[in-house]
Amino acid sequence: MTDTSAAPAAPPPAPAVASRRWLVFAFLTVALWGVWGAFAGISAQRGFPETLVYCVWAVTMILPAVIVMQREKWKLDRDPKSIFYGLLIGLTGAGGQMILFYAVTTGPAYLVFPIISLSPLITILLSFLLLKERTSRLGAVGVVLALVALPLFDFSPQGFSFAQGSTWFPLALIIMACWGVQAYFMKLANTHMRAESIFFYMMLSGLLLVPVAIAMTDFSRPINWGWDGPWLAAGIQMLNALGALSLVYAFRYGKAIVVAPLTNAGGPLATAVISLLIIGVVPGDLKMVGLALAVIASALLATAP
Repeated sequence: MTDTSAAPAAPPPAPAVASRRWLVFAFLTVALWGVWGAFAGISAQRGFPETLVYCVWAVTMILPAVIVMQREKWKLDRDPKSIFYGLLIGLTGAGGQMILFYAVTTGPAYLVFPIISLSPLITILLSFLLLKERTSRLGAVGVVLALVALPLFDFSPQGFSFAQGSTWFPLALIIMACWGVQAYFMKLANTHMRAESIFFYMMLSGLLLVPVAIAMTDFSRPINWGWDGPWLAAGIQMLNALGALSLVYAFRYGKAIVVAPLTNAGGPLATAVISLLIIGVVPGDLKMVGLALAVIASALLATAP
């Protein structure tokens, strides 16, 4: 590998050149994560534990990482700041996933996921205060609508109570913070290092936590090792990996204050549409409201300067 610590990567192309490039990658992320979300639960339903699904996902990150690094002739940014940014982005993302495995065993998923879905709020606040990012009034309305829509995708009022949330509620907040901080630093890192290097460190961080996922796996229960176990999981999780790669490029060319809410609201929107058309799952009333808000938000954010 070539050490590029003495000459950090050049900044992204001028806004006139890449003004809408972010939108292409953002919608690519939405499409990939939309399909992935529609089928992500199949592996666990067929007897392949989610902790092992994580391991498979970490492995699927290797192929796109190798491809993009090969295109860059393996010019990996290895200066201290790049290594710090890369590992921070990777560990906050993968670490949040590890905590989520435990959070959903101690609390109701219909409350945990709506809280986590507000992670773009952290990204927006950090980008607004520290990066001085701004958007148009219509873009601001889109951000607000996206933040309102996100919790509605998973929220259910049944048994709503925070009285028993002494364990899962703080964990949900930690996950929300992890993923919100990850997106902020994904944008910040893109001003200093190559997007390909960012994804390489994300891949490396995911692999580093594989032993943790294995340790969390209950091997006393039957595990499906057939083709519809790890192999089906690999095909589904490849969509997740490619979505993560396109997200890095979306943050490289676009504002975090717009990219974060658009991709986070657009993904569940695409998942709901695919689930309705292919699986025949009809969304509930709250989810329908969330879908309507997400459609409006996505349109506004897509046209935001």
